[in-house]
Amino acid sequence: MAEFAINTDIVTNEPTIEVTLSAAAPLPLGRHRFRLIVLDDAGNKSVGDEVEVLVADQENPTAVLAAPKIVSFGKSFPLDGSRSFDVGGGKVTQYVWTYLGLL
Repeated sequence: MAEFAINTDIVTNEPTIEVTLSAAAPLPLGRHRFRLIVLDDAGNKSVGDEVEVLVADQENPTAVLAAPKIVSFGKSFPLDGSRSFDVGGGKVTQYVWTYLGLL
């Protein structure tokens, strides 16, 4: 595992590495480039090979709907979706309300 920083080399003797991230320190959404250069036992250095990794919000948001349990006949009442959230790094930007009828 390794915590990468922009333009900072990490040298290993292993052919694989884990990019270590957390919710507190994620890569921002968007396209990120990584480069690999290898050296052989004679000290010869390769040309760099680069790859692009897209960090995307692929988690569905969670709707949280609050409403009073009982309301008086003929009286208006609020519906509240303000506790809805998106753990995938996004922001809830639209609310779609639907009346589904009498049970």
